[in-house]
Amino acid sequence: MRPLPAVVFLAASAVAAWMPPALAQAPRAGAQASVAQSERNSVSLKQGMTLEEVQKLLGKPKRTALKNSSNAASEAWQGTLQWTYAWGPDHTLQVVFAAKTPEQWYVNSWDWSNY
Repeated sequence: MRPLPAVVFLAASAVAAWMPPALAQAPRAGAQASVAQSERNSVSLKQGMTLEEVQKLLGKPKRTALKNSSNAASEAWQGTLQWTYAWGPDHTLQVVFAAKTPEQWYVNSWDWSNY
């Protein structure tokens, strides 16, 4: 009769022999991309893209800012929405959105700073 630990080891070895090898996992949606991948993706940015299109392309931003550019309360609201993506201390992409209406933001411009 074999000791119990040896039986458990043999049983585990038999199960492992029947298991298929693990496959590499694809990156999760929204996972942090590398600087190189982000640069490749940012080439696809286009004026007029929606918030959803940018988020699908680059993921969620690290920071956001909303800036008002109208001076008086009687003027129609005008401003920009800014999304900042950061990959390390030296690679920052800022995407600036303008609005046709309060719910219709679109890409107005973008810029890599600290590059």
